[in-house]
Amino acid sequence: MSVLLYLDYNCFQRSFDDQKQARIRLEEIACAEIFSRAEIGRVELAWSFIHEDENIVCPYLDRKSEVLKLSELCKVKIGPDPRIKELAVNLQKTKKLTAKDALHVACAIHSRTNVFLTCDDSLQRKTGAKVEGLVILNPTEYVLMEK
Repeated sequence: MSVLLYLDYNCFQRSFDDQKQARIRLEEIACAEIFSRAEIGRVELAWSFIHEDENIVCPYLDRKSEVLKLSELCKVKIGPDPRIKELAVNLQKTKKLTAKDALHVACAIHSRTNVFLTCDDSLQRKTGAKVEGLVILNPTEYVLMEK
């Protein structure tokens, strides 16, 4: 069985960020590699209702369209659940996460995702390397680790 990954919404949009910055270029390459691995079944990706919500409110049609295409690679779909809300509220209190970040992490935990990937340093700092058994990494770290 392949590893199940939950990507923060910023991973789906990394190719649209300022590629002049080396770190962003590396993260974009890592995210592209993860999407390639999903295409061949080497990893599984999760897509949640909070991803959907964020994409709906995205004001840029090209980004929305690209994220929608990438969402088709996500075989695990996570819908709203009262347990996710409860977990998210707890994460907001204990880890000081924003509502969106707490919902993403809660969805990943609830779906028993192996690894949560994010380009958000603040989210990584607040959660640490693990939260409730969920490993939280930057996509570049993950790709370098999982050759």
